Amino acid sequence: MDISSTILKPRKNTRQIQVGKVKIGGGALISVQSMTTTKTADVEGTLGQIYELAAAGADIVRCTCNEREAAEGLAKIIPRSPVPIIADIHFHHEMALAALEAGVNGLRLNPGNLRKPEEIKQIAAEAKDRGVPIRIGVNAGSLHPDLYTKYNGATPEALIESVEMELNYFREVDFDDVKISVKASSVPLMVRSYELASEKFDYPLHLGVTEAGPPPSGLIKATAGIATLLFEGIGDTIRYSLTADPVEEAKAGRQLLEALGLRERRGIDLIACPSCGRAEVDVIKVATLAQARLEELKLPLQVAVMGCVVNGPGEARAADLGIAAGRHRGHLFIKGKIVKVVPEDEMVEALVEEAIKLAEEGVEARLAAADKNAAKEAELDRQELLSQKGADVNSSEIVIDKIRRKY
Repeated sequence: MDISSTILKPRKNTRQIQVGKVKIGGGALISVQSMTTTKTADVEGTLGQIYELAAAGADIVRCTCNEREAAEGLAKIIPRSPVPIIADIHFHHEMALAALEAGVNGLRLNPGNLRKPEEIKQIAAEAKDRGVPIRIGVNAGSLHPDLYTKYNGATPEALIESVEMELNYFREVDFDDVKISVKASSVPLMVRSYELASEKFDYPLHLGVTEAGPPPSGLIKATAGIATLLFEGIGDTIRYSLTADPVEEAKAGRQLLEALGLRERRGIDLIACPSCGRAEVDVIKVATLAQARLEELKLPLQVAVMGCVVNGPGEARAADLGIAAGRHRGHLFIKGKIVKVVPEDEMVEALVEEAIKLAEEGVEARLAAADKNAAKEAELDRQELLSQKGADVNSSEIVIDKIRRKY
């Protein structure tokens, strides 16, 4: 695990459940979920999307089960799926029973939509017999009308009471193989609801900002809610609910966990400077091209693209690999050490080639294979750039002097 994970607050110890082969809670790795947008009756189309989601980082995939044809589709999908499948149930308890018959690995029930106690208990009893967990999926937008009235709207307390009502039905049939979500489209409401849920229950929590919307605003809202809670040590599995290709949900979930050090990096983490007056290349263009090429390789590396050679290699010394521009050349570096100098128009290609070799051979071998003259050439370029543009290209010292004289 990345050292960043040790900076986060310790995760709350929750019960552990198992969705197919994926463990949730009880110290298990935080998992990523997404949901198909195909008709579940379209077996091949749905399976195709499930495989895309799994490749993008989804550990679990949810499919709607709203009609008999969908349940029949699940019966064909589940044996061929690369990840566990959860059936999403809203209004018809018969569809939950049919999904269980089809062999699903989990159910999601919305207490606001499926309200008859006897039907809820029937589903829980059947799930218990089959060893299938259920997510109590409370949504601020579809609470039981009585709770809206009691609390004068969707409040954190209303969402928690909805969970408690469902749990009481489950307890009547001795079912506790449960995980909980208390989602809202309002980030503050969502965060506070999960904080209350974490205080009150020891069941694993499924995090998400519901109906977050399309990127980029949807990504920002979802990240604001999910990351806040993960930093507090709250959450066992996550889903981005975006108005977009669900593959983007899986990617975002995986990248967030990697960024927080909660999952090992399995793809490229590209960092780049924001550019300044000293930049020798179009940093945005080079970084965009590099990211597109490197993402195809799926290498677990942190790669830096820096606009100049004055501070670039030093600032990005923690990166596995990077390149900085200077005097129409690119300075390729590994862990801050210059290993090669290449023409400017070959920067991206050189970066890609070195990434492949670095993944195959390791850091020590690639440093040993460095061009012996590279560091000297790089220093000449650095000094030339300093003589042309100065050490304080952003004029920060002038600003500092004004502050000192004025204040």
